Amino acid sequence: MTDEQAVLDKQRRLAERFSMAGKRALVTGGSLSIGREIAMAFAEAGASIAIHYARAADAAFGRPTAAAEARAAVAAMGGTAITIEADFTQAGEAARCVEEARHALGGVDVLVVCASIQYRTPFEEVTTEQIERQVQVNFHATLELLQAVVPDMRKRGFGRILTIGSVNQTAPESVLSVYAALKSAQHNLAINLAREYAPYGVTINNLSPGLIATERNRFRRQDAAAWARIEAGCSPMQRAGRPSEMAGAALLLCSEAGSYITGADLQATGGRHLGWQPPVT
Repeated sequence: MTDEQAVLDKQRRLAERFSMAGKRALVTGGSLSIGREIAMAFAEAGASIAIHYARAADAAFGRPTAAAEARAAVAAMGGTAITIEADFTQAGEAARCVEEARHALGGVDVLVVCASIQYRTPFEEVTTEQIERQVQVNFHATLELLQAVVPDMRKRGFGRILTIGSVNQTAPESVLSVYAALKSAQHNLAINLAREYAPYGVTINNLSPGLIATERNRFRRQDAAAWARIEAGCSPMQRAGRPSEMAGAALLLCSEAGSYITGADLQATGGRHLGWQPPVT
């Protein structure tokens, strides 16, 4: 074997560890930011992708064609992707999303629960509408998604489920009180179900990002000096993470490489979850 062949063989074996070839993945909130990067990574690893998106949410971020762009990006790398529009503020839409993905892809082997909403509002000013919308999107929709996918995964003896949590589970911001509480509830649910479904070949894990430079917080980056101060105080790394930095963690937990990992909460926070406090200046 030549040196070049040996290198190629090592690369092949490494790729096989993280392969998702033949898998069918539904990524909710997959049109933008963390969801999009996860969808792209899964497609690169060989999975067929169903990209869920909410038209109104993407438009609110000034990205009304984000889902079509994500699908085109997957196609450009030779992958297969479909898009599914569903408004998770409406009961039943999450379950319908799963059924559409199952029909289009022939099944759902992998589910990533990434879609969520938040309001940066002091607790005493949080409105009933804000509470109800967050409960519906951030928790009720998660329940719908899981109830729609786990029975089939259990019957087939295989499944990968990844919920996207938040550093707010362990280090909550006061202006995100409801969001933080619901992320904690989602994490609790994931851990509970991980134990229940492990005997059936279904892994369920949680990925908790810290401060990530997403479309959601783009408004905070308009003032470069203010954003620099936010980054300096956000974690021991003193910088925000990139959406692409969440994709590798998701790939680990949803590919063959993570086949013996379940019930984990992977903290991708730059160290924020360690109880770090920014230095006094």
